Amino acid sequence: MYRALFLLALAAAGWPVVPPAVVHPWAPPATPYGPGHRGIDLAAPPGTPVRAAATGRVTFAGQVAGQGVLTITLPGTTTPPLRTTYEPVRPLVTQGTEVTAGEVVATTSEGPSHCPTGCLHWGLLRGDTYLNPLLLLHRAGPSRLLPVVGVVEPG
Repeated sequence: MYRALFLLALAAAGWPVVPPAVVHPWAPPATPYGPGHRGIDLAAPPGTPVRAAATGRVTFAGQVAGQGVLTITLPGTTTPPLRTTYEPVRPLVTQGTEVTAGEVVATTSEGPSHCPTGCLHWGLLRGDTYLNPLLLLHRAGPSRLLPVVGVVEPG
């Protein structure tokens, strides 16, 4: 039961896949067209449910270069608004759909991947500028440690 509550808390915090495991971190390029990693990769074998990291409107659900891509635009995030991207996926929602944070919006699909067992590439953009998608996780407020009860401390 505690594991289920923990996983629900993570989903509410904005992780697109649960449990989250970053297999390739964000590595911004030095120049607009330079090498880098414009998002993060999360371990996710094909068929893994993908959740919306934040509430928004689906602004793209389709194929790009032979891979399924989903883009959700986040309202109230100034101009231009933030957009989250997910690939490779099989979208379960269509363009124009309003989604809420934590809602399953896609499943990961097979595709060319540099991850041995498959992964989800999660991106965040403002206009043409790529940002670290982990920034979305801090919108809910700071982490808090809670007391642990019922655990015997080693003596």
